[in-house]
Amino acid sequence: MKNSEIRSLSESEIIERIAAEQQNLTKLNFAHAISPIENPNKIRESRRFIARLQTILTEKQIAK
Repeated sequence: MKNSEIRSLSESEIIERIAAEQQNLTKLNFAHAISPIENPNKIRESRRFIARLQTILTEKQIAK
């Protein structure tokens, strides 16, 4: 998802998206702990996407 697409979402949608991505990250970490996942870069991408969502959420909250 591009930054412009994230910026077009409302605050509540971003919060929901953060929660969903955090659940996905938890699942990836558990799967990787049990047996190495095929592409461990997915964990890194997921963490960065969550950070991007949180950054844009903070920007929206400050702009209020």
